[in-house]
Amino acid sequence: MDLDALRRILLAKAGAVEDFPFDAVTLVVKVGGKMFALVGIDESPLRLNLKCLPEQAEILRELYPAVIPGYHMNKRHWNTVILDGSLVDEDVLGMIDESYRLVVQGLPRAQRPQGEG
Repeated sequence: MDLDALRRILLAKAGAVEDFPFDAVTLVVKVGGKMFALVGIDESPLRLNLKCLPEQAEILRELYPAVIPGYHMNKRHWNTVILDGSLVDEDVLGMIDESYRLVVQGLPRAQRPQGEG
C-alpha cells in the first residue's frame, strides 16, 4: 500500500480530516478533533500509528512482526504498523477501521460524524 492509497483510505472515513500539527512529515488524520491515524510520510516503508484496545494491541504484536508498540505514543493503546508488504491489505484495513471506531466511540454523540451513532 503506497502513501496515496493509504491517504485515500484514511480520508474516506466519515468526518476524517488531515493535519500536520507536529512537523511537515507526520500526517495526522483526525475525526472530531481526535487522532486515529498518524503516518510518517517520508519513511520507507511507511509506518502507520493506529489506536487499539490494549489486549488487541498485544495480540497483533504477537501475530505480526510488522506490528510494534506505538512509536511516540501510549504503547498500551497504540501500535505502529510497518507497511512492508508482509501484511495483507485486509488486515491493515481492519486495523484502520478499529482505530477509527475506537476514536469515534469516545467522542460525545454531538461530535460524532453523521451515521456513526
